[in-house]
Amino acid sequence: MDMPRIVNMYFDADSRNDADALSETFAPEAVVEDEGARHQGVVAILKWWVAAKKAAQYVAEPLESTADGDRAVVRAKVSGQFPGSPVTLTYSFTIKDGKIVRLEIQ
Repeated sequence: MDMPRIVNMYFDADSRNDADALSETFAPEAVVEDEGARHQGVVAILKWWVAAKKAAQYVAEPLESTADGDRAVVRAKVSGQFPGSPVTLTYSFTIKDGKIVRLEIQ
């Protein structure tokens, strides 16, 4: 699958439950929007990610990816301990200077 390197690193860190590696994929001022909530800055993003991993024990498996300039969109099968599992979610990444500056999950 043709994903930008930093996006591949994000999914790799997520699959290994590696918070340190995941934090390295984000720019300091990055924003994540998920389930109607906004998380800004690496510290807030890591708190969101750790809480989501603990609550849902999920695994995200990328199914397809498209990239255009500084944007990448990945559809992923997400399965875990939550109602309706598995679901297909869309991860929309904005990349700047080799880091994720924005991630929207729908």
